[in-house]
Amino acid sequence: MRNLPLALPHAAMRPFAAVRTVALAIGMLVAIVDVAPVAAADGSTRPANIVFIIADDCTFRDIGCYGGQAHTPNIDRLAQSGMKFNRCFQAAPMCSPTRHNLYTGLYPVKSGAYPNHTFAQDGTESIVHYLKPLGYRVALSGKRHVGPNEVFPFEYSGKGNPDMQQIDQLFAECKESKTPFCLFACSNEPHSPWNKGDASRYPPAKIKLPPYIVDTPMVRETFAKYLAEITYFDDQVGQILDRLDKHQLQDDTLVMVVSEQGNSFPFAKWTCYSNGLQSAMIVRWPGKVQAGSTTDAMVEYVDVTPTFLDVAGTTSPPKLDGKSFVPVLTGKTDQHKSFSYGLMTTRGIINGSDAYAIRTVRGQQYRLIWNLNHETKFTNACTQAPYFQSMVEAAKAGNSNAHELVNRYYYRPELELYDCNADPLEMNNLAENPEYASVIKELKSNLDQWMASQGDEGIETEYDAILHQNAYKNMTREEAREAWKTKNTKKAKQQGGSGKKRKAKKSAGGSRGD
Repeated sequence: MRNLPLALPHAAMRPFAAVRTVALAIGMLVAIVDVAPVAAADGSTRPANIVFIIADDCTFRDIGCYGGQAHTPNIDRLAQSGMKFNRCFQAAPMCSPTRHNLYTGLYPVKSGAYPNHTFAQDGTESIVHYLKPLGYRVALSGKRHVGPNEVFPFEYSGKGNPDMQQIDQLFAECKESKTPFCLFACSNEPHSPWNKGDASRYPPAKIKLPPYIVDTPMVRETFAKYLAEITYFDDQVGQILDRLDKHQLQDDTLVMVVSEQGNSFPFAKWTCYSNGLQSAMIVRWPGKVQAGSTTDAMVEYVDVTPTFLDVAGTTSPPKLDGKSFVPVLTGKTDQHKSFSYGLMTTRGIINGSDAYAIRTVRGQQYRLIWNLNHETKFTNACTQAPYFQSMVEAAKAGNSNAHELVNRYYYRPELELYDCNADPLEMNNLAENPEYASVIKELKSNLDQWMASQGDEGIETEYDAILHQNAYKNMTREEAREAWKTKNTKKAKQQGGSGKKRKAKKSAGGSRGD
């Protein structure tokens, strides 16, 4: 583990209360640290506090202030007092790559975190390494799904969901010691299985399903439970905001709420469509961000760490892929990036295709998706879930729309092109229209350059995803691939001869393991 100034050995792995001694020492030293101070409510000056709240598998369009059906009064009020981003994107539509992306300021292939296997290359640093020397307490409460610990030495608390008691204690201690803090409050909602919240608020018959999801009774019932869990997450947001108010920290704190990748229904999570890569982002920063404002500036999750470093008054290391969007927050500009990038790998995920590499680039108007293993059937935990199987059954029963959508999810062309302005749900693939040949050429060239800058070899990188699993880490590329092939051949034989094993695999769609 890297030796950090002002840090006690193993302090990052203790509950918040265990670091109070070091926090008091930090508070005394903040005044001599070269950071940009802000006026606090008590009249003193110190760096701004930061609270980052993230959902788990939530499609941004389902949140109230983004036009969704979910009842989200706390998030909606936050948007009224802050800035709502209309073009925020992440780099991978899975939990672990997303969180590594957020905390390191690096795209997934560069950090090594592109599979869903909790991995980072040796020497990778996170926001903890950058903010602690500035006097910040850097805490994570709730879902983790990052590693190894030496890369992410947060003050950890909570299991699965934020621990409100520990968060309250963190706020109280930092208020008393005048210590700046950066809290990542990481919910496990609305990740499946959808068993929290009041589903009676969402009668299945009244649910409006997006046109890319087959309408079946099971889908409606399941979608209602998913919406209820978004409301449950919204309540968590409200609890954290209430605790800021309780300790009179609201005026000294930047609050950012994001929705993470899309839900686990078709064409969202595990895909590189906008429903899988686009995120809600709402930022409240009293005195800095105009209340009730919106922006079309294109930002990415990779920009979050550089932005927080800017808020803390320091510059980002040149090695980071992201860049600060504080100028957008403060109204100095309404532009940030011209392109956003994303990738997906199925190798090694639950019920995933053996290899299905996807890469994408999104410009101001068009999204290009490159399915490198397009001859392969696309599968994941969604395709084994009961609600998806109800769509398959509808297709078998003669429902032509169900047949089209299920087939479209399983099988993709090599290239897909969408006009995101005219077709925000990305239903009309323009790739085969010769009128768009120049658009495809330009975007593909841009995507190729980005992949090269990341050391992304496409299909080879997809195959190498298994090297990031513990079982294969110490093997050569050739040894790992042979072991993987042997393992899957044996698994296929076992499943072919055991109906029970096939049935067990089919039930995996409700797991929280990703």
